[in-house]
Amino acid sequence: MELRNPGAYRATGAFQAVLIIFAVLGVATFGAGLLLDPRRAWASFVLNHFYFLSLALGGLFFAAIQWVTGAMWSAPIRRLSESFTAYLPIALVGFVILYFGIHHLYDWSHAEHVKGDLVLEGKSGYLSPGFFMARNLVALALWIFFAWRLVGNSLAQDASGDPVFTARNRALAPVFLIVFAITYTMASFDLLMSLDAHWFSTLFGVYCFAGLFYSVLAATCLMALYLRRKGPLEGLVNENHLHDLGKFMFAFTVFYAYIGFSQFLLIWYANLPEETMYFLHRLHGGWWYVSLFLIVGKFLVPFFLLLPRDAKRDPRVLGAVGVFMLVAHWIDLLWLVQPEFFEKGPRVGWVELGVTVGFIGLFGLAVTRFFARNTVVAIGDPRLAEAVLHHHQ
Repeated sequence: MELRNPGAYRATGAFQAVLIIFAVLGVATFGAGLLLDPRRAWASFVLNHFYFLSLALGGLFFAAIQWVTGAMWSAPIRRLSESFTAYLPIALVGFVILYFGIHHLYDWSHAEHVKGDLVLEGKSGYLSPGFFMARNLVALALWIFFAWRLVGNSLAQDASGDPVFTARNRALAPVFLIVFAITYTMASFDLLMSLDAHWFSTLFGVYCFAGLFYSVLAATCLMALYLRRKGPLEGLVNENHLHDLGKFMFAFTVFYAYIGFSQFLLIWYANLPEETMYFLHRLHGGWWYVSLFLIVGKFLVPFFLLLPRDAKRDPRVLGAVGVFMLVAHWIDLLWLVQPEFFEKGPRVGWVELGVTVGFIGLFGLAVTRFFARNTVVAIGDPRLAEAVLHHHQ
């Protein structure tokens, strides 16, 4: 079967200009926030840093599980998730910038707060600024290395068509998945859970992973819908591929709810003060409504919208649900971060929106640059011809 090579995809100049304006606006907003309300600015920064870092890592995770399982169906869309990894070098810069906000974000970084606090003193060997920076920089270096090798092999296969690159990735991907499980859990503990260093949850890393995959599936689906409508993926991605993406989105909506409920239930029935205070903060005042949204919005809305078979094959439904899921996950991270600084309720104003827009611009610029230099489909994948005919044999 002769396959059409869609080639690279260059975003329009107007779209690129919008992304640049977003990035500049975000930098300006962050700078103004640092002058007027530093803690609020840094809270917005760490929220969005973790959100877009998770999207980039989630793209590599999605691609890795395709190689490990030898999946056929995903060959036309795998490159879309691979493109998200282009943001990882920017995430590295973002984490270096985060170092200057440690004292605004983390009480454990202040020696006067640690002294006399038995819990913080017990964790001081791990929670120290130097060790915090070192281990997370190592994690980022490992993630960038695996992205360079795995995505690099995928791109090299486009030119040669040699199946040896698939074999190499099938051998390397399981190593990445093991490293990813350890390092992403560590990053979740460090960046988010240690905002309240007295609290702990053994399920927190899995909860953050559930959000990672929840959001990356939505982003991959939106990218597939956009490039299919614009032409590059027309004839390569059909409604059966969309159906499978929709099933993944539905499944991980349920998985997110299961992990979230499990974490809450374990803490609720143990009823230990050092654990329950975390949720008590989030079940009173304005945070009660955000907690309710996570049950109704992040779980029930996509669950029921994606439940019918036809909905998973309808681009309009998938597009609307995908956007909703990405927003819902951002609100989830807001729920994890802001109660440590604003006990009465969430703050979503010019600082939060401006910083978020800036990160959207940076992420968008990284992805569009990737597509401008590489074909939007892994054209050398030996499974591609079969995948294009997915469910149409």
